[in-house]
Amino acid sequence: MGDSDRSSVIRSAEAEARIPGPAGERAVTILQRGTLDVALSVPLGPKQQTPHVQDEVYFIVRGRGVLIHDSKRNRFEPGDLLFVAAGIEHQFEDMTEDLALWRVFYGPPAVTSQHRARHWPSRSKRGTI
Repeated sequence: MGDSDRSSVIRSAEAEARIPGPAGERAVTILQRGTLDVALSVPLGPKQQTPHVQDEVYFIVRGRGVLIHDSKRNRFEPGDLLFVAAGIEHQFEDMTEDLALWRVFYGPPAVTSQHRARHWPSRSKRGTI
């Protein structure tokens, strides 16, 4: 979708045809507009996610698994929508081999204490950003 496009139908089959990427990437970014960042992901095996600075939504296209997040374990299946707030550690486990999901980042960056300590250690000690 180009910068001048204001609406579009994004086909998952077309996005998935671009996976794996040239360096073996298992996700492809499809749309970026303002704070919105959308990618199709076809992950392999359990994956520990890095806490993100934006809220995140996953829409499960196919496959099943377990989302480990915020001291919880929740099973998911096709059609489910998963939400992970900015700064929350999370990972996927017990994934089926056919797992495919849309990953959506959105909203303003939320600078959490974990993110601040990891990316700006000298500033986190002073308590400023």
